Amino acid sequence: MTDITPDLCDLHADLVRVLEPMLVNYGGCEVFSGEIVTVKCFEDNSLVKEQLNTPGADKVLVVDGGGSMRRALLGDMIAESAVKQGWQGVIIYGCIRDVSAISEMPLGVQAMACVPVKTEKRGIGDLNVPVCFGGVTFNPGEYVYADSNGVVVSAQPLALPG
Repeated sequence: MTDITPDLCDLHADLVRVLEPMLVNYGGCEVFSGEIVTVKCFEDNSLVKEQLNTPGADKVLVVDGGGSMRRALLGDMIAESAVKQGWQGVIIYGCIRDVSAISEMPLGVQAMACVPVKTEKRGIGDLNVPVCFGGVTFNPGEYVYADSNGVVVSAQPLALPG
């Protein structure tokens, strides 16, 4: 199944919020969905690393990185932790690095761009707060669905087409 978001928009237009086109698929899984967990941070991926090292079955981490193009909030080692912990995916309003390695992992990853520079770990950020970017508010506990067509959010789980 590669095109779920168009069908969800057609079937549940009154239940979904659609992210403005701004992200690129980088992960080995182009289609992913799950319950939202959020991190808000800026050029410091301490909380991203911490969260993706905890059990994440049926969850997607949504990271509001302030749209920074200067530092990568996800790299191959943190992505490996996410895979081991069962996360479905990561959506980042910001950048990632190690794109070749991440593209081979069974993990959904969407971000704005890639940059080779890592962050400084200062332990600064907020966990499970509403985050807003691309015209959509992502609330912890809601549901996100992503594929190459885009990203949609719903307050409740939706039946996937097919």
